[in-house]
Amino acid sequence: MDISKSYKIFGITLVVASTIIYFFHYLIFHDPHHIFIFLVSDIAFVPIEVLLVTMILHKLLSDMERSKRLDKLNMVIGVFFSEVGTKLLAFFSDADPGLENVRNRLIVRKDWTDEDFEEITTFLRNYEYSVDIGNVDLVFLRDFLRKHRSFMAGLLENPSLLEHESFTGLLRAVFHLMEELVSRADLEDLPESDLDHLALDIKRAYSRLVIEWLAYMKYLKHNHSYLFSLAMRTNPFDTKSSAVVHS
Repeated sequence: MDISKSYKIFGITLVVASTIIYFFHYLIFHDPHHIFIFLVSDIAFVPIEVLLVTMILHKLLSDMERSKRLDKLNMVIGVFFSEVGTKLLAFFSDADPGLENVRNRLIVRKDWTDEDFEEITTFLRNYEYSVDIGNVDLVFLRDFLRKHRSFMAGLLENPSLLEHESFTGLLRAVFHLMEELVSRADLEDLPESDLDHLALDIKRAYSRLVIEWLAYMKYLKHNHSYLFSLAMRTNPFDTKSSAVVHS
């Protein structure tokens, strides 16, 4: 049955049911005066009821649904950083000649406020990312990304990521870098022009990785303190990072 037709039948049924109930009310009490009083009173309340249902209740339900979707989305993002992202950050940052100038700013602490996260995010969006391609083991990077090819392809197919354009952009950048590396039969003796091209691909993925990692750290701080604790202890920018908890 057509959905719109079903709604029409349902609506007519409700109106008929209401009419029958009012009719029985008249048969029992023989008081049309009070029937009209209640009827007008009920109709007068309809706009308020619409307000409560469509604006307030609907917003509450939408916020709850959005919160659930956000949790699921960040679970996917967390798996990505656990399997691929954090290792890539450590790998790329080791080839960043300017990292020492900003490394301390990337050591996330438990006392960071939203303002701290916003400040460093703004700074990193304007940071001049650099990669010394000579310090990048392209063979290792190719093999690492190829090993996780199916995993990343599965993430791109995840419908929940459609709502997160920036993270989807990150996945595409990493996936493109992998395709570039896999497409070359020999990575040992590449011309300078090709190395420059690969350096740009790495910088594209690197810059997106940093921003998404910081956003994920902020999410963990607000929602999962135990995961945030581990993420701080294994910070890829911290040369002294260790999962071991010291007193």
